[in-house]
Amino acid sequence: MGDFIAYGDPLFRIFQGGESLSAETLCQSVAIGQERTPQQDAAFAFRIIVDIASKGLSPAINDPTTAVLAIDQIHHLLRNVGCRRLDDERVRDAAGRLRLAYRTPDWEDFVELAVTEIRQFGGASIQIARRLRAMLENLIQTLPEERIARLRLELEKLPRSAKRFFPEPADLALADIGDLQGVGGKRRGQNDSRPQKGGPA
Repeated sequence: MGDFIAYGDPLFRIFQGGESLSAETLCQSVAIGQERTPQQDAAFAFRIIVDIASKGLSPAINDPTTAVLAIDQIHHLLRNVGCRRLDDERVRDAAGRLRLAYRTPDWEDFVELAVTEIRQFGGASIQIARRLRAMLENLIQTLPEERIARLRLELEKLPRSAKRFFPEPADLALADIGDLQGVGGKRRGQNDSRPQKGGPA
């Protein structure tokens, strides 16, 4: 989902029992549009918000606060996706036989899409380092155990990125503190109450 399909590209590979499936029937099971839409393509919603953050972090604009506001929405989306049962890309019949295998984003794909470019483009911003850290630490505390490993991997990358950009020890120490506002907010304790809906407090 979300991939570009050129005219003549193969859409299916049939391995067994193909005589019972017509090309017309198979093609009717696929929706093709002019562009990606968030309604059918969850990763596209992440892509749009990451692009907004990336533009805010570009040297021509230099607006890290816009990027922090974008991370707020990414934080919300990651929690939403992290609490869901994601598709395993396998469809089986009543007897348990595999009938269809297809590609769809998994948890690792969503986390990589949400964090990688913002971390790279915002590497020189203490505000971005702190907001990303706060997001990852919060999600590690609040999401199911099976979601934690990828989040910890992204969290481990933050101090390595910070060392490349902040030679001043005081700046490096600031970048190593999670802050939901980027710069200016106080660190929330683990026992703080959590709102039921996301948004500014």
